[in-house]
Amino acid sequence: MYCFNMENKMNKSVKAGDLLISEPFLQDENFVRSVVLICENNENGSFGLVLNKLSILKLNELIDNINPLECEVYVGGPVEQNTLHFIYSGDCLFDTSIQLREDLWWGGDFDEFLELLKLGKIEESKIRFFIGYSGWASGQLEDELEENTWIVCDTADAESVFRASPEELWRIILKNMGGEFQQLANYPIDPRLN
Repeated sequence: MYCFNMENKMNKSVKAGDLLISEPFLQDENFVRSVVLICENNENGSFGLVLNKLSILKLNELIDNINPLECEVYVGGPVEQNTLHFIYSGDCLFDTSIQLREDLWWGGDFDEFLELLKLGKIEESKIRFFIGYSGWASGQLEDELEENTWIVCDTADAESVFRASPEELWRIILKNMGGEFQQLANYPIDPRLN
């Protein structure tokens, strides 16, 4: 039977740069085995990007005149899938970028970013593009945390986020958290198979 108590094992408060890891048996098709990077969390609600849900689209299919850029695009979440967002690792490139972690940045001047990318001044392995985002109304994410829908990770570094394959990221983050979380990483999607 699926049962684990994480009351004292997870940080219930969430801040920008934290990762939300879905609990092993979450059945919401938008968030099954997902890892969500929180970009903003305040009294108005929360904004995040699913890091491990690859779309079928490439960047040059979404934006005109950027050939030959065929960067992968991820599904950031079910909200406003007509929007495009990006994160990058390394040094800050724009005054308008928001720092999420020591070496992880969200957004910035998109046109300038594309120009740097076209000129080869940004490594494709250090960027991620997203269509849509994940959003929570005020208090909604806190309720989901109380229900143990999410495990909060505040220790993952940007390198592991960008290096891991989308299929393995959920499992890798849990394993790296150690203890009970290592066990959760091996749970089957269907609890009847446990």
